[in-house]
Amino acid sequence: MKQKIMINSIEVSSHSIKKANTEHEVHPLLESRWSARSFTEKTISKEDISRLMEAASWSPSSMNEQPWRYLIAFKGTHAFQQMVECLSAGNQPWAQNAPILLLSLAETHHANGHPNAYSWYDVGAANQSLLLQAASMGILGHLMGGFNANQAIDSFAIPSSQKPVVFIALGYPDEPEKLPEPFLTRELTPRTRKKITEIFQYLD
Repeated sequence: MKQKIMINSIEVSSHSIKKANTEHEVHPLLESRWSARSFTEKTISKEDISRLMEAASWSPSSMNEQPWRYLIAFKGTHAFQQMVECLSAGNQPWAQNAPILLLSLAETHHANGHPNAYSWYDVGAANQSLLLQAASMGILGHLMGGFNANQAIDSFAIPSSQKPVVFIALGYPDEPEKLPEPFLTRELTPRTRKKITEIFQYLD
Protein backbone atom coordinates (compact mmCIF):
# COMPACT_ATOMS: atom_id res chain seq x y z
CA MET A 1 0.00 0.00 0.00
CA LYS A 2 2.98 2.28 0.51
CA GLN A 3 5.70 3.31 -1.85
CA LYS A 4 8.93 5.21 -1.47
CA ILE A 5 9.39 8.41 -3.43
CA MET A 6 12.33 10.77 -3.58
CA ILE A 7 11.83 14.50 -2.94
CA ASN A 8 14.93 16.68 -2.88
CA SER A 9 17.06 13.55 -2.30
CA ILE A 10 14.92 12.59 0.72
CA GLU A 11 13.19 9.22 0.74
CA VAL A 12 9.56 9.78 1.69
CA SER A 13 7.03 7.10 2.60
CA SER A 14 3.71 7.70 0.90
CA HIS A 15 0.54 5.78 0.11
CA SER A 16 0.68 5.24 -3.65
CA ILE A 17 -3.08 5.43 -3.93
CA LYS A 18 -2.95 9.02 -2.70
CA LYS A 19 -0.47 10.27 -5.27
CA ALA A 20 -2.21 12.91 -7.37
CA ASN A 21 -3.28 11.66 -10.79
CA THR A 22 -2.70 14.94 -12.61
CA GLU A 23 -3.65 15.92 -16.15
CA HIS A 24 -0.42 17.88 -16.48
CA GLU A 25 3.00 17.53 -14.88
CA VAL A 26 3.34 19.31 -11.53
CA HIS A 27 5.99 19.40 -8.82
CA PRO A 28 6.36 16.13 -6.87
CA LEU A 29 5.53 17.95 -3.62
CA LEU A 30 2.08 18.79 -4.97
CA GLU A 31 1.59 15.19 -6.04
CA SER A 32 2.59 13.78 -2.66
CA ARG A 33 0.87 16.19 -0.27
CA TRP A 34 -2.42 14.80 1.00
CA SER A 35 -4.55 14.91 4.14
CA ALA A 36 -3.63 11.82 6.13
CA ARG A 37 -5.53 10.65 9.20
CA SER A 38 -3.32 7.74 10.24
CA PHE A 39 -0.06 8.74 11.94
CA THR A 40 2.81 6.87 13.54
CA GLU A 41 3.79 7.54 17.15
CA LYS A 42 7.03 9.21 16.02
CA THR A 43 7.15 12.75 17.31
CA ILE A 44 8.24 15.82 15.33
CA SER A 45 11.28 17.59 16.74
CA LYS A 46 11.16 21.25 17.71
CA GLU A 47 13.91 21.84 15.15
CA ASP A 48 11.70 20.44 12.40
CA ILE A 49 8.72 22.45 13.65
CA SER A 50 10.90 25.55 13.40
CA ARG A 51 11.57 24.65 9.76
CA LEU A 52 7.83 24.43 9.14
CA MET A 53 7.24 27.78 10.82
CA GLU A 54 10.06 29.31 8.78
CA ALA A 55 8.40 28.11 5.59
CA ALA A 56 5.06 29.55 6.68
CA SER A 57 6.67 32.88 7.56
CA TRP A 58 7.84 33.45 3.97
CA SER A 59 4.35 33.31 2.48
CA PRO A 60 2.91 36.36 0.70
CA SER A 61 0.60 38.66 2.63
CA SER A 62 -1.31 41.90 2.21
CA MET A 63 0.99 44.86 2.96
CA ASN A 64 3.52 42.25 4.17
CA GLU A 65 1.85 42.26 7.58
CA GLN A 66 2.02 38.48 7.96
CA PRO A 67 -1.24 38.05 9.91
CA TRP A 68 -0.73 34.34 10.62
CA ARG A 69 -0.23 33.10 14.17
CA TYR A 70 0.14 29.49 15.35
CA LEU A 71 -0.49 27.71 18.63
CA ILE A 72 1.38 24.38 18.85
CA ALA A 73 0.73 21.46 21.20
CA PHE A 74 2.49 18.11 21.60
CA LYS A 75 0.58 14.92 22.28
CA GLY A 76 0.55 14.14 25.97
CA THR A 77 0.30 17.76 27.11
CA HIS A 78 -2.71 19.48 28.66
CA ALA A 79 -2.85 21.92 25.74
CA PHE A 80 -3.03 19.03 23.27
CA GLN A 81 -6.01 17.54 25.09
CA GLN A 82 -7.67 20.96 25.11
CA MET A 83 -7.21 21.15 21.35
CA VAL A 84 -8.71 17.68 20.88
CA GLU A 85 -11.73 18.72 22.92
CA CYS A 86 -12.25 21.74 20.63
CA LEU A 87 -12.52 19.47 17.58
CA SER A 88 -15.77 18.15 16.16
CA ALA A 89 -16.87 14.58 16.85
CA GLY A 90 -15.84 13.67 13.31
CA ASN A 91 -12.24 14.78 13.86
CA GLN A 92 -11.49 13.73 17.42
CA PRO A 93 -11.20 9.92 16.90
CA TRP A 94 -8.21 10.14 14.56
CA ALA A 95 -6.73 13.58 15.33
CA GLN A 96 -6.10 12.60 18.95
CA ASN A 97 -3.43 10.19 17.67
CA ALA A 98 -1.42 12.82 15.81
CA PRO A 99 1.88 13.73 17.51
CA ILE A 100 1.21 17.45 17.08
CA LEU A 101 -1.83 19.69 16.73
CA LEU A 102 -1.66 23.29 15.54
CA LEU A 103 -4.25 26.03 15.64
CA SER A 104 -3.78 28.68 12.96
CA LEU A 105 -5.05 32.16 13.78
CA ALA A 106 -5.58 35.34 11.78
CA GLU A 107 -4.86 38.87 12.93
CA THR A 108 -8.00 40.50 11.62
CA HIS A 109 -6.81 44.12 11.42
CA HIS A 110 -3.94 45.93 9.77
CA ALA A 111 -1.36 47.74 11.86
CA ASN A 112 -3.19 51.00 11.07
CA GLY A 113 -6.34 49.65 12.72
CA HIS A 114 -8.32 49.07 9.52
CA PRO A 115 -9.91 45.64 8.97
CA ASN A 116 -7.74 43.28 6.98
CA ALA A 117 -10.09 41.70 4.45
CA TYR A 118 -7.31 39.36 3.27
CA SER A 119 -6.12 38.02 6.62
CA TRP A 120 -7.76 34.60 6.27
CA TYR A 121 -6.52 34.33 2.68
CA ASP A 122 -2.99 35.09 3.89
CA VAL A 123 -3.23 32.50 6.67
CA GLY A 124 -4.33 29.97 4.06
CA ALA A 125 -1.24 30.76 2.01
CA ALA A 126 0.96 30.30 5.08
CA ASN A 127 -0.74 27.00 5.87
CA GLN A 128 -0.06 25.76 2.34
CA SER A 129 3.61 26.74 2.60
CA LEU A 130 3.79 24.88 5.90
CA LEU A 131 2.16 21.76 4.43
CA LEU A 132 4.43 21.69 1.39
CA GLN A 133 7.54 22.09 3.54
CA ALA A 134 6.20 19.30 5.74
CA ALA A 135 5.65 17.04 2.72
CA SER A 136 9.27 17.58 1.67
CA MET A 137 10.27 16.23 5.11
CA GLY A 138 8.02 13.18 5.00
CA ILE A 139 5.45 14.79 7.30
CA LEU A 140 1.78 15.04 6.34
CA GLY A 141 -0.82 17.45 7.65
CA HIS A 142 -4.59 17.46 7.79
CA LEU A 143 -6.50 20.75 7.94
CA MET A 144 -9.65 20.72 10.07
CA GLY A 145 -12.44 23.27 9.86
CA GLY A 146 -14.66 21.20 12.13
CA PHE A 147 -14.12 22.71 15.58
CA ASN A 148 -15.75 24.92 18.19
CA ALA A 149 -14.21 28.36 17.68
CA ASN A 150 -15.63 29.85 20.89
CA GLN A 151 -14.25 26.97 22.92
CA ALA A 152 -10.83 27.45 21.32
CA ILE A 153 -10.92 31.18 22.10
CA ASP A 154 -11.76 30.47 25.75
CA SER A 155 -9.34 27.57 26.16
CA PHE A 156 -6.31 29.43 24.86
CA ALA A 157 -7.20 33.02 25.86
CA ILE A 158 -7.07 34.15 22.25
CA PRO A 159 -7.23 37.96 22.04
CA SER A 160 -10.18 39.60 20.30
CA SER A 161 -7.86 40.83 17.53
CA GLN A 162 -7.28 37.22 16.41
CA LYS A 163 -9.70 34.65 15.01
CA PRO A 164 -9.23 30.86 14.77
CA VAL A 165 -8.98 29.72 11.14
CA VAL A 166 -8.25 25.97 11.08
CA PHE A 167 -6.65 23.28 13.20
CA ILE A 168 -3.87 21.20 11.63
CA ALA A 169 -2.87 17.66 12.62
CA LEU A 170 0.74 16.87 11.74
CA GLY A 171 2.62 13.58 11.74
CA TYR A 172 4.38 10.84 9.85
CA PRO A 173 1.91 8.70 7.85
CA ASP A 174 1.08 5.20 9.06
CA GLU A 175 -0.90 2.28 7.67
CA PRO A 176 -4.56 3.16 7.06
CA GLU A 177 -5.73 -0.18 8.50
CA LYS A 178 -5.30 1.15 12.04
CA LEU A 179 -8.22 3.54 11.45
CA PRO A 180 -11.86 2.68 12.24
CA GLU A 181 -14.60 3.32 9.72
CA PRO A 182 -15.56 5.63 8.13
CA PHE A 183 -12.00 6.97 8.29
CA LEU A 184 -10.43 3.82 6.85
CA THR A 185 -12.45 4.10 3.64
CA ARG A 186 -11.63 7.80 3.36
CA GLU A 187 -7.93 7.05 3.82
CA LEU A 188 -8.03 4.51 0.99
CA THR A 189 -10.10 6.60 -1.43
CA PRO A 190 -8.02 8.06 -4.29
CA ARG A 191 -7.71 11.84 -4.45
CA THR A 192 -9.74 13.57 -7.13
CA ARG A 193 -10.04 17.12 -8.41
CA LYS A 194 -12.28 19.03 -10.79
CA LYS A 195 -11.06 19.32 -14.35
CA ILE A 196 -8.97 22.44 -14.80
CA THR A 197 -11.39 23.50 -17.56
CA GLU A 198 -14.02 23.85 -14.83
CA ILE A 199 -12.01 26.32 -12.78
CA PHE A 200 -9.94 28.30 -15.32
CA GLN A 201 -11.23 30.44 -18.13
CA TYR A 202 -9.16 32.18 -20.79
CA LEU A 203 -10.37 35.66 -21.58
CA ASP A 204 -10.08 37.27 -25.01
